[in-house]
Amino acid sequence: MIKHIVFFKLKDRSPESIAATVAVLQNMEGKIPQLISIEVGTDVVRSERSFDIALVTVVASLEDLQAYQVHPAHKEVIAHINEVKEVSYAVDYEI
Repeated sequence: MIKHIVFFKLKDRSPESIAATVAVLQNMEGKIPQLISIEVGTDVVRSERSFDIALVTVVASLEDLQAYQVHPAHKEVIAHINEVKEVSYAVDYEI
């Protein structure tokens, strides 16, 4: 199994902007068959070094991770993220 974690820092770090992006990310739930689980969390510390949002997903294999990456629902998320993010970082590892 593969755990896919992405951290997002938004250009607009207001609660409204963060909530809107969280909603976009959560909208993938139930739409991408390869996703075994999806969790979206917002930072509670809000320090300068903090990221605003964390996305944690689990898929069964690298092949499923690739299918997730190109799924139309994920591509909609990417389009939104590309508009609102300042920076993002990801890590993918076997569990």
